[in-house]
Amino acid sequence: MAGTPVLMSVVAAMSLCAPIAFAGAPPDQATLAALVQSAPITLQQALAAAETRGQPISAKFEIHEGHLRLSADITKEGDLLQILIGHTTGRIVRFDPITATEELAADRGRVAAMAKASKALKTAVDEAEQDAMGYRAVSVVPKLRSHHAVATVILVKGKKFKSVSERLE
Repeated sequence: MAGTPVLMSVVAAMSLCAPIAFAGAPPDQATLAALVQSAPITLQQALAAAETRGQPISAKFEIHEGHLRLSADITKEGDLLQILIGHTTGRIVRFDPITATEELAADRGRVAAMAKASKALKTAVDEAEQDAMGYRAVSVVPKLRSHHAVATVILVKGKKFKSVSERLE
């Protein structure tokens, strides 16, 4: 599908088997890696901004229409919303209801995972970065694995991406 963010394919590929590392990242991934590492705002700061509007159920940096974009999906009073966060300011730029059927289905699974979680996604990202010194978080997505809430955190260092799982319970 045209315009599909690069990160979606990275996350999909990495979610099949973790941990995985890509040393020779394709050009779009190399661009994403460079932009994420030079962004003044971290994924954790984006999650903190998202928490002011509801419960974060995922967050990611991505290349969208040639530019770095930082977003978080949240749930608030049963509604699912996508929040765009300024990657240089950390401020919420806009938020929109999620209406695409595919996204709604994925986000409902994330809501179920977060309902079992005793840790926030921000904490999971902090722990992943502490365990992988020098890496910076690109995305975080919760899911249920064997009835337990876990977060898949994609990290980058240089041009090397890797995926780690963090328990949320």
